[in-house]
Amino acid sequence: MAVEVHRAAAQAVQDKMNRMQTYPWRSALAEFIGTFSLVAVGCGAIVVQAQTGELSHVGVSLAFGLVVMVMIAAVGHISGAHLNPAVTLAFAVTRHFPWRLTPGYMLAQFGGAVTASFLLRLIFGFDAHLGVTQPSGSILQSFIVELVLTAALMFVITAVATDTKAVGQLAAIMIGATVAVNALWGGPISGASMNPARSFGPALVSGLWGAQWLYWIAPSLGAILGALLYQVVREPSTLNKDLT
Repeated sequence: MAVEVHRAAAQAVQDKMNRMQTYPWRSALAEFIGTFSLVAVGCGAIVVQAQTGELSHVGVSLAFGLVVMVMIAAVGHISGAHLNPAVTLAFAVTRHFPWRLTPGYMLAQFGGAVTASFLLRLIFGFDAHLGVTQPSGSILQSFIVELVLTAALMFVITAVATDTKAVGQLAAIMIGATVAVNALWGGPISGASMNPARSFGPALVSGLWGAQWLYWIAPSLGAILGALLYQVVREPSTLNKDLT
């Protein structure tokens, strides 16, 4: 019975990947919508907190976690709900995602983040610099925090997205909770971006580029590290067929 369940789960993953490759524009559009929602809600919460003081740091962290949870549930079956260029890169590096689809996914993610940032600019002006991420301490400190946060996030994502023994039905909750928890402790230090697109959108629209390079490099390295770490600790029998 257990073997049949694992086979069914693996087949479902393969069927989803086949749909992504057959209709890449649908997957890219889903990534655009998902990343747009992430930045609009998460960064919007930062701006609202700056204007009203009604949300608190905990509220902002929950906003990020909850919107990620909702969008994974909404578009996960269409695109995988990466919502993050670092996640897409890590999946490609570990051969869980085709390299030929990677540029389209990343373009959609950055496009969604920029569009959401322009919307926030239209609604709120430049309050809180549209939620731009900047180090509160040293660049090295924020670099390490972003690396660790994204590695932890990607470890969880790899577990629920690629391992047929993981509880896939809870993927949205587990990933959303990881984002919220990471934001709770990492937010005051680095902004807890964990996502190059999430940082790029507000930076582009607000014109604040200070230390933005670390929000590209640290999450990308952290995501690859997290994915590789899960490859090491997972049971060999759960390895899915590599995607090329």
